[in-house]
Order: sequence, then C-alpha cells, then structure tokens
Amino acid sequence: MPEQLWFTKILNAFLGAPMTALLRMIHIEPKYPSQPITDSFAMELLVFFFLLAIFLILRSRLSVESPGGLQHSFEGIEGFVLGQSHEIIGHHSEPYTPFFAIIFIFILVCNLIGLIPGFESPTGVSRVPLGCAICAFIYYHAQGFKHSGVKYLLHFFGPPMEGMPLIARIFLAALMLPIEMVSHFARLLSLTVRLWANIFAGDLITLVFFSMIPLGVPIIFMGLHIVVAVLQAYVFMLLSIIYVSGAVAEEH
Repeated sequence: MPEQLWFTKILNAFLGAPMTALLRMIHIEPKYPSQPITDSFAMELLVFFFLLAIFLILRSRLSVESPGGLQHSFEGIEGFVLGQSHEIIGHHSEPYTPFFAIIFIFILVCNLIGLIPGFESPTGVSRVPLGCAICAFIYYHAQGFKHSGVKYLLHFFGPPMEGMPLIARIFLAALMLPIEMVSHFARLLSLTVRLWANIFAGDLITLVFFSMIPLGVPIIFMGLHIVVAVLQAYVFMLLSIIYVSGAVAEEH
C-alpha cells in the first residue's frame, strides 16, 4: 500500500468506507479498499474547497466604493482573461469568460500547491490534466452547438466551397471528416500531456535538488516552478479560448 499525504489519510479515515461502497455500487473495485481516495483526488478536493471559501469571502466583501485587495486581485484576473478572450473570440466573448477564468485559477492553484510542504500538485498526475482537458473539450463543443445548432457539424466536413461540384464536395467531406475528428481528439492529448509533463517534471526536479542540496539552490528551481506553473495555466486557458473561438466562429 503506497504512502499517502496526511490530508489524504484524514479523508480515507472518515470517507474511505463510504467511498469504497459507492465505487462498488457502480461496479468499480478500488485497488486499495481501505484507502480508495488517492493523493491527487484529495489535493483536487482541497483546492476546490479552498477556492470555494475564497469566493464566498470575496462575495461577502464586494464593494464598489472601497474594494479590498482580494477584490482587486480577482478583478485583475477577470480583466486579463476577458481581454484575452475578447482579442481572440471578439465582441461576443463575455459569456465565456467565467469558464476561462475558473479553469485558469483552478489549474494555477493546483500547479502551485505542490510547493507547500506536505502537499503535492494534483496536475502532476496525468488523470487530473486529462479531466481538465475533457471539461474544455466538452465545453467548446457544447458552445459550438449552442451557437450554431446542428449546423455546427458542418465544421467537420471542411470549409464551404462556392461553385464546387457536388461530387467534389462529397469527396472533400469524406476526406475531411476523419481528419477533423482526429484533430479534435488530439487536442485532448495535447492539453493533457503539456500540462502533466511540465508540472510532473518541475515537481521531480525540485524534489531531487531538495534531497541533494537542502539550502539555497532549490529556491532557484522553486522560482522556475512558479513561472512554469503560471505559464502552463495560461497556455491551457489560451488554448481553450482558441478552441471556443473556432467553435463559435460565424462561418460555422
């Protein structure tokens, strides 16, 4: 049985049995029935409740006349995300900003929590970035259907060609459909591997240098890890914006 983080042990002590029973109800047998909750899930749950508490505090302190530092910080993030989405999607980007902002904040906190002793970055485990990628994948397709209806499916058959013979259009559609499907599913792989590989490597390098040289040098790699954490959260958000932009483009 693998060693677990202290927070994971607490969750398994109180919720392990109900979680195992729930998994068995849906015909999933946990690898360790006495400890079904993994470190990555525990860290995700911790980040979720941390952000929920922050948002509740922020909501209770919202003020137009005298906004506090916390409100200024989140307004800055919201303005930054809105500016990025407006630049790529256009004037109708405001409805999508909440999704982009929360996925950026969630991934950023998940990336950075591993720098705190006793915790680890859940995005350093492949299933967590995959879950975020699936959310982005479902979201941009859902927005495509919401924006264009069934006509959104025409996107998978290649660009419209005015004056092209019917036979040529059918041939082009048959050629483009598998290419587009592979391209869209490759986005899942791209989002997952890029985030997971960078955070996993950053955590591993920091841990190695802490074990070898506990003072001084690891601080440099911790700084680099912070830069990588912010950059990867931004790249994930930016790619999500690009995918939504393609899904809701007027040509569809």
